[in-house]
Parts: sequence; C-alpha cells; structure tokens
Amino acid sequence: MRVKNAKDFYAGVLFMLVGSAFAWGALEFTVGTAARMGPGYFPLLLGVMLALLGGVMMLRAVWGQVRADQTVGRWAWKPLLAIIAANLVFGVALGGLPLLKLPALGLMVGIYGLTFVACLAGERFKPKEAALLATVLALLSYLAFVLLLKLQLPVWPVLGA
Repeated sequence: MRVKNAKDFYAGVLFMLVGSAFAWGALEFTVGTAARMGPGYFPLLLGVMLALLGGVMMLRAVWGQVRADQTVGRWAWKPLLAIIAANLVFGVALGGLPLLKLPALGLMVGIYGLTFVACLAGERFKPKEAALLATVLALLSYLAFVLLLKLQLPVWPVLGA
C-alpha cells in the first residue's frame, strides 16, 4: 500500500482516533434511541461520523492521485505548545489547583490568561492587540455565559477565602 497524499492520510488517522475516542467515551452515558435520545446519543453520533470521515480521507489518500505538494512537513512546536498551555492556563484559572492551594481565579482572569498565552502561538506577539482581544472575549463571554445562559461560574477571583 502506497500513500499518495500524506497530509490527508495522517489527517484521516487523527480524525479516526479522535472520533473513536469520543464514541467510546459516549458509551459511558445512556445512549437511548433516536426517538428518546440520552446524553450519550449525540456525542456517539458525532464520534462515529468523525471516525467514518477519517476512514474516507485515508482511503482517498491511498487510492487518489499522487500529489508532490502533499508531504508532511516539520511539526510547528511553538504554536502547538502555546495552544495547549493556553487551555491549561484557562482551566487552572477557572477551577484553581486545590493540590497547590491555588484558588479559582475566575472567568475574567482565565480569559485574559488564555488569550495572552494563545497569542504567543503567532509569529509576532502584540500586547495591545492581545489585550483588546481579551477584553472583547471577556465581555462577550460574560454576556453569553453569565447573563444570558445564567451559568454559575466564578467570574472574579475570590480573595481571602
């Protein structure tokens, strides 16, 4: 078997892995039927569809036409690590780290941390643009999640607790 389009092949492998993991995780919940969907029905459906899409991509990469421009290049480590770190910063800011006695810092601090760390993934970092983006995201998140959806999130740090 000769892979003719490496980018599509590896993207298909990734889609199959992620889709299978979501489908498997969805089985922990009640799936139900199409008429009475349980909480696991939609994640299971999406996971299976993503895995099938990955399989189709892999088959097309093997059976399709050879493309010279579709080789897989070097890994972009800086953006990869910055985006992963940004998500970790947001999670820690929103929930805290009880093991290290770090309290939850709230949604607003989390969004600012997430935005500033994620902006490091780009080729150039502009603090003014990052601050403006963080402010807009914080306001929209507060509007959407706290005011409109009425989610019980820690919005600001609880100091002295």
